[in-house]
Amino acid sequence: MSFELLVKRLSPKLKGIAYRLNHNNTFFNEEDLYHEALLHLWLKFGEKKLSDKTDSYILQGCYFYLKNYIRMHKDKITPLRIDMQAADADNNLQETLVIKDEKAEHYFDYLNDKLLAEVIQNNGLTSREKELLPFFAQGFTTREIGKRLGISHVRIVKMRKIIRKKCEKYLDRF
Repeated sequence: MSFELLVKRLSPKLKGIAYRLNHNNTFFNEEDLYHEALLHLWLKFGEKKLSDKTDSYILQGCYFYLKNYIRMHKDKITPLRIDMQAADADNNLQETLVIKDEKAEHYFDYLNDKLLAEVIQNNGLTSREKELLPFFAQGFTTREIGKRLGISHVRIVKMRKIIRKKCEKYLDRF
């Protein structure tokens, strides 16, 4: 058996394991966890330790490897929230970025929401789904969006559900 065939056979389940572990922790990128599992498989394959093992045994080994990897590297993760970085900065980044008005207290929430929206938009949405986002943000109804894009409102509803499902993995609670 070649390594490519092994990866092709196990890849969907490995991605599921990476997603599940990442969904519980939200500290790592699920693609990074998936590639870490592939690296683990590559090393075990090179050591000839997988030739007589079942898929279930191999996947369980990857699962435990990733859990241990997360446990050992969790403390080394740097958060990407701008207000956390501002709290650590010597030059008091919060005071530099915040405009002094009544909306200033919500500025960092706005930035975090904007960064989250960019991450969601750039990771996994099709061009058609990206095309719908501005219409949703402007408050158009599904029928209005359908008329503007020349597709049925039922398709808009289905695409909204697909977008919502894709967004769930980036949110702690939906």
